[in-house]
Amino acid sequence: MTSTALSARNVSVSFDGLKALANVVLDIPPQRVTGLIGPNGAGKTTLVNVLTGFQAPDEGSVTMDGKDMAGITSFGIRRLGIARTFQSGRLFSELSVLDNLEVTGVGLGLSRREACAKAEAMLDWIGIASLADRIAGGLPYTDERRVAIGRALMMEPKYLLLDEPAAGMSAEEADDLIALIRRIVAEMKCGVLLIEHNIGLVLNICDHIHVLDSGEIIEDGSPAQIKASEKVRHAYMGTQAEAGGVVL
Repeated sequence: MTSTALSARNVSVSFDGLKALANVVLDIPPQRVTGLIGPNGAGKTTLVNVLTGFQAPDEGSVTMDGKDMAGITSFGIRRLGIARTFQSGRLFSELSVLDNLEVTGVGLGLSRREACAKAEAMLDWIGIASLADRIAGGLPYTDERRVAIGRALMMEPKYLLLDEPAAGMSAEEADDLIALIRRIVAEMKCGVLLIEHNIGLVLNICDHIHVLDSGEIIEDGSPAQIKASEKVRHAYMGTQAEAGGVVL
């Protein structure tokens, strides 16, 4: 365990007696991209919910740079510098794209004027300034994903957790996402956790990858180690290979 990281230690969560997470240990270091992969129902989103204060663990702890996050609300955790996106986007559908980011800035303590300026700068930085006046509810799926990332980046968090950001993206759009994530790490000095079903994307960009299956981390290591792991191949990747998916 490093003192500078967003860390889960021996985290367990059960729902109605069904174990969703079992003694999960995971570190998200700063200025690195950490991957989290696993089949549907493996517990990935539950783990993100625990790391961001949306779900209290039954056992175990979450710390950020050595500070225990126990008892801190999801809003408090966001203000401390841990941001996330959601699989479903969760934009304010009746507001404009600019207002979606501006509302976040105000919620994080900026004045309306400051929040507007920050929101405009963020949209420009991501490369989607042209979407500023669009109503969020009318956006194409992939644009919605990019706006959600922009909203999460308001006030430049220390750690960013991306829950399936490449879902529905073409290969070209996924390449653009890789470039954006690399800029986030390099320019914002942010630690990123990438939860993805696009295995090629994860292997391409991540420094370290954790594999979650049935609530347990079954393997972790470099992309090369994950690609070479028989345990991963049989427990997770093998099922995709048999279905015509990515073969490692």
